[in-house]
Amino acid sequence: MLKYIRLTPIAALVLGLSLTGFSGVARGESLESLVTRASSSQPEEAQGAIDQLRALGPVGLRAFIAAKHQELEKPGLPDASLRELLDRLCQQRDCHASQLYWYTDLEAAKAAARASGKPILSLRLLGNLDEDLSCANSRFFRVALYANSAVSQQLRDRVILHWESVRPVPTVTVDFGDGRILKRTVTGNSIHYLLDAQGIALDGLPGLHGPQAFLDWLDRAVPMAQQFAQLPDPEKNTFLAEYHRSRIEAIQQQWQTELTALNLAPPQGLEPIPPSESDAETAGRVAMTKMVVEFPLLRQIGVVDRNRQTLESVTDIDTWRQLAQKHSDLSRLDSNSLALMQKKNPALADPEQLQKVQTQFEEMMALDTVRNEYLLHQEIHQWFLAETGTMADLAVLNDRVYAQLFLTPNSDPWLGIAPDDVYNAIDNGGVGK
Repeated sequence: MLKYIRLTPIAALVLGLSLTGFSGVARGESLESLVTRASSSQPEEAQGAIDQLRALGPVGLRAFIAAKHQELEKPGLPDASLRELLDRLCQQRDCHASQLYWYTDLEAAKAAARASGKPILSLRLLGNLDEDLSCANSRFFRVALYANSAVSQQLRDRVILHWESVRPVPTVTVDFGDGRILKRTVTGNSIHYLLDAQGIALDGLPGLHGPQAFLDWLDRAVPMAQQFAQLPDPEKNTFLAEYHRSRIEAIQQQWQTELTALNLAPPQGLEPIPPSESDAETAGRVAMTKMVVEFPLLRQIGVVDRNRQTLESVTDIDTWRQLAQKHSDLSRLDSNSLALMQKKNPALADPEQLQKVQTQFEEMMALDTVRNEYLLHQEIHQWFLAETGTMADLAVLNDRVYAQLFLTPNSDPWLGIAPDDVYNAIDNGGVGK
């Protein structure tokens, strides 16, 4: 059962709020009045109230949920109009299941981060998070992560949430000619970035990770971000580089340990990755040649590359599946996620069918988790290790992620779906507007 926050007058006072005269509420209007007007049958009145509630941030969302908790706790999907109101308040599809407030303006998210002392979790996706047909990964996030009771609570407590669309998501519609229509997205990938209150990128978690793997990442990355925020500016780059070096080392060591358990360990052991140099050590050698100063970094990257090539050389697709089985506990759907799946698809009311779909989904998620962590996330760690200052620029980092990791660069308007070197016997290659 989902838990709802009841914003009573006493609770409001504890939060330092006032149900009347709240900053941002016009004419001293109460939250209760705004919630009532948000459900108005008059579109303009309802939209105005929703806009005011949203301007209050998570407080407006909590007030709305508190007022509607009885309707939300009923079995089955809430009324369509109520779902629509919630989705507009959250700016996320299926908000009734997650109850998460998302900023869509990065400057507003940064202001909230500065006020709260929390880092920002910024999602980049194809399409929009508040639409049913956003890219596949973001849809899976809404079901497996954001609806998960433990994940959603951690997101509310520990980070400021923000999302931004990279570009529209391609869709395809199949008309069977008898009234049946099938609509799907064709491609697309998503990534969660952890940012400080100034919008500096600290880490990125690419693609789908299971709920427990996602929580494990938050447990590592959020304290790192808090420590980063307390450091003097001259120490931040070295701290961040060392964090990513240590994560590469941990990933490679775990990968090797798991291969050893499968009797597949490479014959040569892994090389230890040299620690990052402190800024003081670098500053003390500025009179030396550029090559001498850069040599420790080049040595680090060389070791990382050799270790990774060694591990990849003995990890084929069957081995990935075996590794995924070892990580199956990181990809379990909780009761809230399963309830959302059933509500969104009536066919899953059949327990046997639900179990079949759940097993397939969890197996796919476990495989994605291990491959995304060992391959894609490790590469992001390596970018930060080699180019800490450059990767801190979110726009630069995101362009590189979509071009080199997701293979859907912004320079390709067709997202790899219409390669110009493949003949398909269709006029103009099927390309048109």
